[in-house]
Amino acid sequence: MNDRQYDPYAGTDPYTGEYAGEYAADQYQVVGYDEYGRPVYQQVQQAQQVQQVQQPQVPQQSQQPQGYGYDPYAGGQPGYDPYGGAGTSYDTGHSPYGAATPQDTAWIPQQQTQPEPPAPEPAPAPPPRREQPGEYKTEQFSFIEEPDEESEDVIDWLKFTESRTERREEAKRRGRSRVVALVVVLALVIAGGVGYLWFAGKLPGRSGDDGGAAAASGPQKRDVIVLHLHDTKGGGTSTALLVNNATTERGATVLLPNTLAVSDDDGTPTTLGKSVDDDGSTGTRDAIDTVLGTQVEGTWRLDTPYLENLVELVGNIDIDTNTDVPDPKAKKGEAPLVKKGEQQTLSGKMAVAYATYRASGEQEADQLQRFGAVMQGVLRKLSSDPQAATTTVQSLAQILDPSLEDKDLGAFLAKLADRAKGGDYKTTLLPVGQGGTLADGGGEAVVKDVLGGAVKSPEKDAAVRVGVRNATGKKGATQDARVSLVNGGYTFIDGGAGSAARPASQVTYADADKKEQATEVAKTLGLPESAVRKGTTAANADVSVVLGQDYRTR
Repeated sequence: MNDRQYDPYAGTDPYTGEYAGEYAADQYQVVGYDEYGRPVYQQVQQAQQVQQVQQPQVPQQSQQPQGYGYDPYAGGQPGYDPYGGAGTSYDTGHSPYGAATPQDTAWIPQQQTQPEPPAPEPAPAPPPRREQPGEYKTEQFSFIEEPDEESEDVIDWLKFTESRTERREEAKRRGRSRVVALVVVLALVIAGGVGYLWFAGKLPGRSGDDGGAAAASGPQKRDVIVLHLHDTKGGGTSTALLVNNATTERGATVLLPNTLAVSDDDGTPTTLGKSVDDDGSTGTRDAIDTVLGTQVEGTWRLDTPYLENLVELVGNIDIDTNTDVPDPKAKKGEAPLVKKGEQQTLSGKMAVAYATYRASGEQEADQLQRFGAVMQGVLRKLSSDPQAATTTVQSLAQILDPSLEDKDLGAFLAKLADRAKGGDYKTTLLPVGQGGTLADGGGEAVVKDVLGGAVKSPEKDAAVRVGVRNATGKKGATQDARVSLVNGGYTFIDGGAGSAARPASQVTYADADKKEQATEVAKTLGLPESAVRKGTTAANADVSVVLGQDYRTR
């Protein structure tokens, strides 16, 4: 088969010069096609050799006329272009040595005087490739897996089954997590409820009273200071005990009536109001300790001008008022200074007026309740930070008792303020009966539950406190017994007079280690040893004595 094929672009090929036709066909042949479908040519060497044999070559001259087409560095090759620039030619169309042969014209650069030919049309597709013997066909290989509807159904079913199983397992895990979380929450709720009931003293078998619940838990630590409010205008004093129970984390204000019977330094009976005026802070503090069995750590004297400043420093107070308080400077018919109602906002002046107000015909207890409400309102507004509370105390610029420094009072009030803000604070009145003695039941309960639980044992070398109640029917028996006990080194506590006379005297002790002391008290009073027995004593006494008709005065 002849490999030479017709070339439609042979006459315009730039490598064949301008001689298209026979010579061009002899020099090139189509050997294939490139990736764009264009023909690829190859020069026929054999045809060139035949032409060279038939037509002798013109010998090259060592010197050629200079001009177009001459290059001294071309190495003797005609038509050599040292720059290889496209579109540049030195061919004049003739040769100085005669007619140009096809071989010569193939190497002579042509000057492109004509416009560039148009882009060639797409070449015809190459002839189909002839298969060689032993060659594999493409149809013999199959690398693409055809889809199988049954296999897809199986895969979908497996995925569905797996996802459903995972969902079930996940649901089970979430269910278990919810159950565990619910159990934990219930346990915390139960524990919190039990803790609250225990703290509030509402568990079965415990006293319903806060103090009783606390007392049942064992020894407690209490901090107590005595507060005296001095009315610089109206005269008189109001006394209260501020108590911080560190064990139960509760606070209290115990209001003490001025009629409370106490003893002075030499054991002479007196009242609390007189003791404040006559014996001063130290003597009154000792008298209170003796009567109530407490251990007061310091005295805070607060005159009414300082109370007014204190209320202003904390930013006024909000309390429930139980009466209208008139303005002393107001005219008749004008509005009261303090109105009766719930959550009334009181300034410093209004707070002082309400704390010291006592209407005509009212008992002292009514005025003390108002004083206690003002102090609790102040504590609710005072800072719970010890440093800030100390700064407030120092800002009052008051002269404190030597037993109580600024920082100690500030730290103490900060603790009470924290109790008052949390609702763990109460104000109570110490009930006092006729003669200034503790009222039966109520008085002893306050002393026992709020101020100290069980009466503390006296320190070593401390005097034994002896409470005496006169049931002889003779008024002078109490004073006679007081003299005997004081001379014997005991602390006398007046227990008042009995409602009815009793034929036999009785000496009672509560603790077994007090039996010997009770026996000595009986001897001091001239009573038989058979009168001593174990039983209940007064809350503020180590040994209680009931004088009967068998007691002989001296």
